[in-house]
Amino acid sequence: MKSVKLVETALSLAVLFIALGARPGGFRLARQIRLGDRGGWDALAVEPATQRLFVTHGTHVQVLDVKSDSVVGDIPNTPGAHGVALAPDLGRGFVSDGRDSTVTVFDLASLAVVTRIELAARNPDAIEYDPASRRVFAFNAGSDNATAIDAVTDSIVGSVPLPGRPEFAAADGNGRMYVNLEDSSAVVRFDTRTLQVLDRWRLDPGEGPTGIALDREKRRVFSGCGNQKLVVLDADDGRVVSVLPIGKGVDGVAFDPERRLVFSSNGEGTLTVIREETPDRFAVLENAPTQRGARTLAVDPTTGSVYLPTADFGPPPAPTAERPHPWPSIVPGTFRVLVMRR
Repeated sequence: MKSVKLVETALSLAVLFIALGARPGGFRLARQIRLGDRGGWDALAVEPATQRLFVTHGTHVQVLDVKSDSVVGDIPNTPGAHGVALAPDLGRGFVSDGRDSTVTVFDLASLAVVTRIELAARNPDAIEYDPASRRVFAFNAGSDNATAIDAVTDSIVGSVPLPGRPEFAAADGNGRMYVNLEDSSAVVRFDTRTLQVLDRWRLDPGEGPTGIALDREKRRVFSGCGNQKLVVLDADDGRVVSVLPIGKGVDGVAFDPERRLVFSSNGEGTLTVIREETPDRFAVLENAPTQRGARTLAVDPTTGSVYLPTADFGPPPAPTAERPHPWPSIVPGTFRVLVMRR
């Protein structure tokens, strides 16, 4: 009798281990790419075809080869760099320079700077390339609008007035752009060719959205909100499909279409991993530990790797009237990129 129970227990454990192994969670810190240097950071972008990672770092953008974890290039003079948009079909890249309200254009092959475009707007933050219109959109947090740039001629072709402060944005590849409005807890959809706003959808019960991502095939929008909720919208009619819990301090959201996984990078030091089971059903798999401050991310769909920049932190500076709640100071020489893998 005892031997039968032992066999039953062993079989139960085997089934459990197989199920856990098949579950697309279990993300862990695989390695760290140490970059040192001073300065803050914001968004980053991965180029799957070349296995390069573009990391904004204060006044420049560091370009990494993630196969060798080495720095292979640098794009200089990008004061207050916020984001990087890649246009591989044109061989160009674009950096939003928030501090001097410009967009830096560089050659993807050589990484040489081609030109700098001055914007009639303040603090370009997120930046996104739309292949359908071959336009780059800089989302200006200080002017509540988006500047449209012809990515072929590097010329400004217009702007999109937005009913609130834009955060991250995502293009669907069919001429529609989706952007979070942080101060009004909504998503705006606009036409990238006519520059007309088409819809404004509330994210209730989500508040203070930042990161956004799209499932282009299943037509789903994922918005990470500051009140620890990820809201899933239908990309065509704006209805709320699902609301899921995420970690504290979200900034970045990404979607891996190969593995049907949604990621939320949380400044508290966690990576929320959500599985898309069907277009209308989602499940939180885990809140994998990362490190404090790792609040933005990029996902490589070819490898499944998730990249998150962070650093060590010291005490915050003294409060001022302009900055009553200042960020903690960054310990010099500790800047690095975390690589999370299953």
